Amino acid sequence: MTPPEQPSAPSDATRELVFGTIVTDGRVIEDGILAVEGDRIVHAGPATDFDIPAFGDAGRRVFPAGCYIFPGFVDLHCHGGNGGDFPEGEETSARKAIDFLHRSGTTTFLASMVTAPREDLLRGIRLFVKLADEGLIAGIHLEGPFLSHARCGAQNPAYLLDPDPALMEELIGAAAGKLATMTYAPELPGAGALVDLMTSHGVTPSLGHTDCDDSTAAASLAAAREGLESAGFDGVSSLPTVTHLFNGMPPMHHRAPGPVAACLRTAQSGKAVVELIADDVHLDPRTVATVFQLVGAANIVLVTDSMAAAGLSDGSYMLGPSPVTVQNGVATLDATGSIAGGTATMLDVVRCTVAAGVGLADAVFAATAVPAAVLGGSDEIGGLRRGLCADAVVVDRDIALAGVLRHGQWLS
Repeated sequence: MTPPEQPSAPSDATRELVFGTIVTDGRVIEDGILAVEGDRIVHAGPATDFDIPAFGDAGRRVFPAGCYIFPGFVDLHCHGGNGGDFPEGEETSARKAIDFLHRSGTTTFLASMVTAPREDLLRGIRLFVKLADEGLIAGIHLEGPFLSHARCGAQNPAYLLDPDPALMEELIGAAAGKLATMTYAPELPGAGALVDLMTSHGVTPSLGHTDCDDSTAAASLAAAREGLESAGFDGVSSLPTVTHLFNGMPPMHHRAPGPVAACLRTAQSGKAVVELIADDVHLDPRTVATVFQLVGAANIVLVTDSMAAAGLSDGSYMLGPSPVTVQNGVATLDATGSIAGGTATMLDVVRCTVAAGVGLADAVFAATAVPAAVLGGSDEIGGLRRGLCADAVVVDRDIALAGVLRHGQWLS
């Protein structure tokens, strides 16, 4: 029999104990204990493996009976929330959104921007470098401007461009290492050189907003993976991603499979990771369940694509430079009626994914461990293991929010 894990020696750091069912790394641990000291996890596992008296004085949060304890969520595609809009590039607005997202359980995320004029992109990048340096966000995701006019969705077509190496170099330089991912359309002239430029600077290419065919998508994903591997990345961090699979690309047809089929094959083989906005708006629940069955949770990242209206009621909002109307929780672009981002939190997305028939452990895995691995942060975030950052989300049996722990601090 394995002896109980011994806590580290007492210190002046705050200690917390949380009791419940732990869901992490694709596993479900009944009768578990999460023990936190300062901003680190000391133990996350069965209660029988931990010596509570030896841990010393510790706070004990009281949560609903049978609660679940998840790792803090990690969102790779997020434009804001609670009235705050990241593409606007305004600090007060951005901080408002960041605070809301943290308190809703997304303890780590990329600030996503949209296609905009050069000056607006640079202004936003400079702001998010500052906020990343403060530890409030994990980095930046650029959704554009090198996207397809035919599949621009809520992107403003006036600012779409063919790949421009000089502009890309300027954006990368301004980001000072904080540009984590970038969405691009592989059929555009110069896309191959763009992918090479991204990967050589450690930026993960994310195929999307594209009208390309199957072979173009497959070849570009392969080139992106080879570029990341050549740059020294390995494991999941060496894999390209796919921006919100199905959305912003032609539907799969049996005689013209398009990019969807190529992305599914590549993900199933473990050579790409696909984003799913599983909010019951962007995708039918049966589509979500099918993708999990086809490619497996290890090759999927759940994302929100949330915009300023997330957490708020119906009304008028902005997504960068574009007016958006939210009705019955669905955000659409005033100019075209296209879906303009999401209004769900990551917890909502996990709940919808489970309701679609995906197992709880798989849904949580795709919202935590996989995106953490894409960012190369698995030794710090995305799981509940000894030594990792103390980020956790506590929910009741209905997957309703009960508590959020970020860096060892409970958020109200």
